[in-house]
Amino acid sequence: MTSAIRLDRDGPVARLALARPSVHNAFDDELIAELTGALEALDADAGVRAVVLTGDGATFSAGADLGWMRRMAQASEDENRDDSLRLAKLMRTLNFLSKPTLCRVNGSAYGGGVGLVACCDYAIGVDTAKFSLSEVKLGLVPAVISPYVVQAIGGRHARRLFTGAEIIEAHEARAIGLLHETTAPDQLDERLDRTLHFWLKGGPLAQREAKQLALRMAGMSPESAAATDMQNAALIARLRVSPEGQEGLAAFLEKRRPSWS
Repeated sequence: MTSAIRLDRDGPVARLALARPSVHNAFDDELIAELTGALEALDADAGVRAVVLTGDGATFSAGADLGWMRRMAQASEDENRDDSLRLAKLMRTLNFLSKPTLCRVNGSAYGGGVGLVACCDYAIGVDTAKFSLSEVKLGLVPAVISPYVVQAIGGRHARRLFTGAEIIEAHEARAIGLLHETTAPDQLDERLDRTLHFWLKGGPLAQREAKQLALRMAGMSPESAAATDMQNAALIARLRVSPEGQEGLAAFLEKRRPSWS
């Protein structure tokens, strides 16, 4: 059975890659489960000092997998809520990981892929990458990833991108805080290694406490995030089974315009 992710160890650095390049590293239930499990294991591994998250191929992540979307379009509201909670757990696990996390954004990110970028402590992206939160085009909203995206880019930018669903370039993603740094593709690993070099000079206990301090001062905790996840999962489940959500998903899968367009 082919794994949806790839894990490599480079001394104290763990490198996790979304390994579905043939579908642009799109999310499905298998990838979500594997990535969540891998992050939990790395969190418990005392030998890991930092985690790098990236994608195989030319795209970081295209968001939801078509087959997964097709299945969830036929699922009940309860099934959709449970599905959304699994994705919410992935985002929460990454956001509150006790180790520093670095996102190596090797290409474009859409939907849930943007959520992964926002959950990481530091994000370095290629200057050719594009980003979009396009859920409203399907009659949906970026509910599960919203706490982390809003924390990264602020409420005003989130209102614009959540409702407008436009595609933005890497330089704008940096300007609004989604990316910390952009670089030419051939310099991406050099910039990443430079950041890791400085990270590994810090005390691991101090870094863990410093990360939790920053999250706490920003008003984020695993407990509050879990409560928010329940509300957001219920929201996205309700929208997926609503007439507008069903029409939006059907139009997307059938490659046509939705009725409201």
